[in-house]
Amino acid sequence: MSTTASFHSPTPVRPSSPRRSQLTRNQRPTWLVPVIGAAAVVVGAALSALVGFSPALWAVFAAVVFLVAAPIAVSVIEGGRKGADSLVTYLVYTAFILAVVPLISVLWTVLANGLPGLTSNLLFTSMNGVTGVHDNAAAEGQGPVLGGAYHAIVGTVSITFWATLLSVPIGLLTAIYLVEYSRGGWLGRGITFFVDVMTGIPSIVAGLFAAALFGLVFGPSTRFGFVAAVALTVLMIPTVVKNTEEMLKIVPNELREASYALGVRKWRTILKVVIPTAISGIASGVTLAIARVIGETAPLLVTAGFATAINWNSFSGWMTTLPTFIYYQIMTPTSPTSPDPSQQRAWAAALILILIVMLLNLVARLVARAFAPKVTGR
Repeated sequence: MSTTASFHSPTPVRPSSPRRSQLTRNQRPTWLVPVIGAAAVVVGAALSALVGFSPALWAVFAAVVFLVAAPIAVSVIEGGRKGADSLVTYLVYTAFILAVVPLISVLWTVLANGLPGLTSNLLFTSMNGVTGVHDNAAAEGQGPVLGGAYHAIVGTVSITFWATLLSVPIGLLTAIYLVEYSRGGWLGRGITFFVDVMTGIPSIVAGLFAAALFGLVFGPSTRFGFVAAVALTVLMIPTVVKNTEEMLKIVPNELREASYALGVRKWRTILKVVIPTAISGIASGVTLAIARVIGETAPLLVTAGFATAINWNSFSGWMTTLPTFIYYQIMTPTSPTSPDPSQQRAWAAALILILIVMLLNLVARLVARAFAPKVTGR
């Protein structure tokens, strides 16, 4: 019986198909969104030119065109679910840009106008004895810009220090009571209600309260730095209480129970376990409260007054802070010529105020890092 061997010719290799493979089918190409963005910029410029060109209008038209065209293109290629997802994603990016642009604009404006006036004369001299004659000479190029914000810096640091010293212990202890001891009782509910009410109190009302309180004790028209600190304390306490309360609530109960199981008393558990665990958020809340009041003007005008000389004593005499200094420099310029030295001093003082807030944020981070619980391995 003979067998016949059959030979088959090898299958020829077909050239690769230009069509996309199954893994990449129905996926948008990487260049699609950038191309749509570039086209939206061009279309936005054209639409803006039709109604009166401006950079802001150009940006608005470009954003609207992109938010409409990009999700539609993605939906056509990848389906409706991907299109809806891309729409929400682009809306989030747009909201982020809208939030950041004003911040960058403010910082850029303050830096551009404040840096030229940020001199040693501004930082280490006061406005005592500076008159319009000096500013006229400076504006006409016949002399340097005299007068500075040293007395306002001293007043801001002093009043904010006393306000922080008063508000932080009160706010911290109140939050500890609400979280650790109140157990939803009537007193805790009442404190929470009044803290919520205090959160919406206008700043001028706090200033009038402090002025009236010290007026009853020391007589009418009593104005000095500590009165302003009490007014700022009224504004700071709600912020400290709410932030500290939220931070204490997120501390796991297991940490408290482990401490109680070892026989540690409740007050010591709070002091050694709960507060160190939440110290980062507490420090951020205190910084937020300081930043909330450090730029107040109205309550300080009715409680601390306005002075042109340096005053280190918060319990006697009028004091000036950076916000009130900026207000008076803008509202009562001392030179009718241009450029006005008063405007230069106001912008420089605004820059100093921003730098102080940034420094406070840095200090809060350092404090949180120093007192946070250390994680150590065996």
